[in-house]
Amino acid sequence: MAKQSGGNTAQRAEALVRPTVEGMGLRLWDVVFEKEGPDWYLRVLIDRADGSTMDTDTCAEVSHALDPILDEADPIEQSYYLEVGSPGLGRKLTRPEHYTAVQGQKISVKLYKANENGAKEFSGILTSREGNTITVETPAGPVRFEASAASTVRLCDDEDLFH
Repeated sequence: MAKQSGGNTAQRAEALVRPTVEGMGLRLWDVVFEKEGPDWYLRVLIDRADGSTMDTDTCAEVSHALDPILDEADPIEQSYYLEVGSPGLGRKLTRPEHYTAVQGQKISVKLYKANENGAKEFSGILTSREGNTITVETPAGPVRFEASAASTVRLCDDEDLFH
């Protein structure tokens, strides 16, 4: 059940941190509450709305701004570490707005099971997301899949493409 409590915790934390992050002119990419070894981490992933590179000073500023808000609201029962960072190039696409943000860029997809063409992993240009149906333009032509059928969808660079 840790995953479920992590999801609810992340949602509560996201509601608290979103106004501050957006008030600083940044985009909140994701909030993840997860356990690594014996420790819990609240990871707040931010980037610039214009897509420019995120720097460590900005991450530190956001962290300092969020600390008192999270301390006062105390949305998390157990002790945890707050990490503020950039989702980076290999960022996972987990929400509908993520697909909108990176449309036209290269993504790599891993499906839970092979599709009708026998492909379980492929990459290409994200062309659209309509409802839960995602379309990727690959060298072999367009590939459509349901978001729920993908174990991982992430942004990739040229070196990752078509490998």
